[in-house]
Amino acid sequence: MLEIKHFTFNPFQENTYLLINEKKECIIIDPGCYFESERKELLTYIEKEGLKVTRLLNTHCHLDHIFGNKLVADTYGVGLEIHQLDAVVLERSPELGQMYGVPFEASPAPARYMEDGEKIQFGDNELEVLLTPGHSPGSVCFYCAKQQFVIGGDVLFYQSIGRTDLPGGDHQTLLNSIETKLFVLPDEVSVWPGHGKETTIGYEKKHNPFL
Repeated sequence: MLEIKHFTFNPFQENTYLLINEKKECIIIDPGCYFESERKELLTYIEKEGLKVTRLLNTHCHLDHIFGNKLVADTYGVGLEIHQLDAVVLERSPELGQMYGVPFEASPAPARYMEDGEKIQFGDNELEVLLTPGHSPGSVCFYCAKQQFVIGGDVLFYQSIGRTDLPGGDHQTLLNSIETKLFVLPDEVSVWPGHGKETTIGYEKKHNPFL
């Protein structure tokens, strides 16, 4: 069984996720820790629980999801994994940080690129990489069929969807991604989004005003 631990970090109230397996191995997804207290909170939790960090994944590369990339990569010796279509977003993020008044250490370059449909083995479980562009060009979601959950980034939220007014965003592309990649999943699948509270596929099919 995978345990999902999440933290809400930084001025953008971003959700950072740890996936923890039965061997105490840990995948970190979208480390958004910005303030020193947040960075300490993340590192202290991992140390206290005796976790071994094995991978660093980004659902996408907007600045609020990558503030902690360098910290995680340097501390645990793991290489960053993103979808190649988001590489340009990653490169521009430090510049945007200056614009938003939240300067930060630039993320390391990706160690490898994930592919749509790729299966990430993690203990007795696997995560399927779902390419879901629209919020950003290379946004991905991570689907665990065995435990019926999705780590969704900024694609689908509780009664909302990701914004599409940032560079590389496209409203119709996002709607298509949700319809063809997420709404084909079982209704009971839980969605853990990049901001806000958990929801389910079935609930959003019925109640999401954007869809």
